[in-house]
Amino acid sequence: MSQHRFAVIGLGLFGTEIARTLAKRGAEVIAIDSNDDKVRNIQDDVAYAVSLDATDIKALKTQNIQDSDAVVVAIGENFESLLLCTVHLLELKVPKIIARARGPLQRMILKKLGVQEILSPEMEVSTVVAEQLIHPSIGSFLQLPDDYEIAEVKTPRGIANRTLEDIGLKDKYNLNIITVERESEIKRDGENVKEKHIMGIPRSTTVLYETDMIIVFGRTKDIKRFIEINQ
Repeated sequence: MSQHRFAVIGLGLFGTEIARTLAKRGAEVIAIDSNDDKVRNIQDDVAYAVSLDATDIKALKTQNIQDSDAVVVAIGENFESLLLCTVHLLELKVPKIIARARGPLQRMILKKLGVQEILSPEMEVSTVVAEQLIHPSIGSFLQLPDDYEIAEVKTPRGIANRTLEDIGLKDKYNLNIITVERESEIKRDGENVKEKHIMGIPRSTTVLYETDMIIVFGRTKDIKRFIEINQ
């Protein structure tokens, strides 16, 4: 599997922890801030740390920021700077931008700009953000002691349209399936709308579809292996 390349702009407590967590997960990380002390504080933990003005598009171009798989904009103190930086990233056609919003007004403005993934204070857990960047097919997850977790995983392409018995989650991957969340289309007020419903306890004959989300329990390394083999 090719190495992920991410940039984190804004090295406050949150941005620093995201950068370090991504690096620990094996990603190539460039950490960016205009504060020299913050850059020095992280330079030994990531592939590259640089002090620059992220509101300057020319400065961003010097770091080939557009070649990143995703950029996390974690500028927390100055929303104007965050906006300007985000606009530049959109202009540079960065594949994935994750921006931080403090409150509903900032969230609305970022949505209007076209930013699809917005962090808010109530979900700012660096390990969650890092996990979802490394493995986009993972939705929410609960980290448990002893490297176990419960994770919501989009059905990998390699096992789609097969029964649970055929897939052999327990025997082949050391995973237990808890339940399945399935999307269905219904007609409401004359329009077709999609709804998601929990299927309860799945059986060995249950067929998994590519649009399903499966909730599994197991060791973190086994969940990652399952996703990587079947993606």
